[in-house]
Amino acid sequence: MTRRKDLLRLLAAKSFKLGDFKLSSGGTSDYYIDCRTTTLDAKGSRLTGEVFLDVIRQQEWKPKAIGGLTMGADPIVVAVSVVSGDLDGFLVRKAEKQHGTGQRIEGFREKGARVVIVDDVCTTGGSTVQAIEAAREFGFEVVGVMCLVEREEAKGRPNVEKAATPAPFISVFTAKDVRTEHVMQNDETSPGILAVGATCEICGHLAVTNVPRIRCEAHQI
Repeated sequence: MTRRKDLLRLLAAKSFKLGDFKLSSGGTSDYYIDCRTTTLDAKGSRLTGEVFLDVIRQQEWKPKAIGGLTMGADPIVVAVSVVSGDLDGFLVRKAEKQHGTGQRIEGFREKGARVVIVDDVCTTGGSTVQAIEAAREFGFEVVGVMCLVEREEAKGRPNVEKAATPAPFISVFTAKDVRTEHVMQNDETSPGILAVGATCEICGHLAVTNVPRIRCEAHQI
């Protein structure tokens, strides 16, 4: 089982909910994704860092740092920086602070440096676009843009791609990916075929069941 699949399982189990929800964009949806319950989870943080780093290293970006708009990007930035051992991190405030140095960019601040902008969920793309604009205004060269989950609605991708040009925009997962995995985990009619050596999606201990979810004895439903 790859770490990308492990991360998808965690997102589906911990971050995805079905119901009636009002979104920050003002719209409504029959599902909600709170990526922070995964990106701030001990195992989820490590997997997030590893998966983002895998994608970054597959490109020809060669960034010196990664960053994004607080607070959805915060745990992703830290995770990737720690896992990489050589990529510095920066956070973009939603507005310049009104005291001290008054800066909007916190952390890595080398003008002209190649950077990657990251975010957790892309709906309208507003927070990602803000981070791109702030990074360029500061003096960074944005070479890539990534989000953990793309909702594929509200013109999110076109908005981000327009702002990011000529940098590419890559999503690790789509909301459809996470939803499909969530439904499968909760489908009690699914046959119970447990792979040898499968681990609990919550704690990582040896799993004893995969119906309706892959869980160890302590976390069975």
